[in-house]
Amino acid sequence: MQPRDRIKELRRVKASELIPNEKNWRRHPNTQKLALTGILEEIGYADALIARETEDGDLVLVDGHLRRSVSPDAEVPVLVLDITEAEADLMITTLDPLASMAETDNERLEALLDSIDVDNDRVSVLLESIR
Repeated sequence: MQPRDRIKELRRVKASELIPNEKNWRRHPNTQKLALTGILEEIGYADALIARETEDGDLVLVDGHLRRSVSPDAEVPVLVLDITEAEADLMITTLDPLASMAETDNERLEALLDSIDVDNDRVSVLLESIR
């Protein structure tokens, strides 16, 4: 089977112009918001938000709700997908559970954590929580 490429384009859009998906079932506690803010301060945007385009041309988020909320005035990278609402529902339901199925190689993780040096307190708290 050859998977289809559903990415139409990469756009840069003001985050507040993206429409949150009303079916988003994930909630983001303040500690996660602070950690993401620290990562964005330290690195910046290095990953695209994901959205589907409606017939009206609106962009409805599939993934990236937290990034949208912590930097609403930023112009952010958005992968615009050619998917239906039903396909977006499947994606929003499965993205996090699929990622959580990964297993941890503790030795590699410890070595990686030991090699990272950051001055950002929010990022340091996040890294300590991983240990």
